[in-house]
Amino acid sequence: MTSPVRVLAVGAAAPARRLAAADVAAAWGRGGGRGQVGVCAPDEDVLTLSAEAASRAVAASGLENDIIDGLWWGTTRPPFAEGPSHAVLAAALGLSGHSGGALFSGSPHAGMEALLGAYDAIAAGSARVALVVAADALVPGPGTSYEARAGAGAAAIVLVSDGGQASLPARVTRTHPFLDRYRSDADDGTRDLYDARLFREEIFLPVVQEVGEQLASLEIDEWSLPDPDGRLGAAAARKLGGGAPASASVYAAIGDTGAAAPLLGALGSLDAARTVAVVGFGGGRATGIVINADGPVPGAAAIGDAWAGGRPTSYAEALRARGQLQAAGETTPMGVPPESALFVRGAEEMLGMLGARCVDCGTINTPPTIHPYCISCGSTKFMLVSLARRGVVHTFVVNHTMPPPFEAPLPLAVIDLADGARVMLQVIGDGSDVRIGADVELVLRRYAFERGVPVYGFKARTVADASGETESNEE
Repeated sequence: MTSPVRVLAVGAAAPARRLAAADVAAAWGRGGGRGQVGVCAPDEDVLTLSAEAASRAVAASGLENDIIDGLWWGTTRPPFAEGPSHAVLAAALGLSGHSGGALFSGSPHAGMEALLGAYDAIAAGSARVALVVAADALVPGPGTSYEARAGAGAAAIVLVSDGGQASLPARVTRTHPFLDRYRSDADDGTRDLYDARLFREEIFLPVVQEVGEQLASLEIDEWSLPDPDGRLGAAAARKLGGGAPASASVYAAIGDTGAAAPLLGALGSLDAARTVAVVGFGGGRATGIVINADGPVPGAAAIGDAWAGGRPTSYAEALRARGQLQAAGETTPMGVPPESALFVRGAEEMLGMLGARCVDCGTINTPPTIHPYCISCGSTKFMLVSLARRGVVHTFVVNHTMPPPFEAPLPLAVIDLADGARVMLQVIGDGSDVRIGADVELVLRRYAFERGVPVYGFKARTVADASGETESNEE
């Protein structure tokens, strides 16, 4: 069976924090609780995780960002309920202003919908290179059984019309108008199942089995199966005649990642020649796809590194990070609102991390709009360029008193980037791991949530911190 779509590279991301299910149970006076889930820090969300996973996939592909024809992004809840979610992520990834794509949301099935949308665009000839991102940072209802399972993570795939080490030879979708976990406009958190046994016996297992049986004839080596409660994934695997699914290790490490879960459970298995079946479920739909790897897919061998390690976080910290535990009283608004002229005019250079390279002497001036004259030679001839994403700390300071919405301690560092540019940025963490000469990388983070609007920009992260070996928090 042939396929007009190929997989060129993959990437993944997950937050460093881990919340133990036992701590959630204890907070509500219940016993037990197994496993852990990934929880975002206050400056992380579904968009920052998406940017990190996508950057890793594009880096593994070896392609330049401007060759990507579009971004297909799936997430249960995008950062803007109504706003430029897709455009902000595309700009942060350095995609062309002419790139296309689509945003899918509203259920955990959104990640599979993004993959199918990109597949169809390539198959129809409207795109040659498509970037697919499936991500979630789930917000469960406090006190629900789902709290101990709801995690965070992101998966990314670069699809192409030619080349690549894997193909997608089969796909199947089944739709049934039933209600599982859901959220209304009035809900901050996702509601739990009304009747868990009814869901298991008459909704989940029948439809997942129906989709899985359609794929099983292709001699599947590994399965990635949904596992909303920690047991149903294994039950579905038994009905399909298989052992423990490959996705089980991902669920154990970071929990149920919603729209990202199907792909996160499968991408690590593409590190060798294998046939992997992926089933995604949610919102009354179930979709299965087959990924046939002829050999190792670039980026697949490093997938597990995204959630390796991690550090414990408390239940109270998780609630604060999710916005479900807030201090009473008035907050001080930012001096510059997110919809002001400063943000409108500087959005592209801030999200794209752009600098102005002097045509006469080559010096990179940052930020571009602040320097009408070159800081080295005084020339007014510039060319916009993307700044390097790695560098070293030139000097730094740790602020122990900060006005809202920022929280102390807050490190600020002057960084000499690899391309010769110099920038000043916030540093992730409390400053304990920052030193002059330390290697850092630039990653997208949420600076604030102001007037109901998330504000994004780049921060510096020490390279050791990227592996989860040091703490990364500014609570």
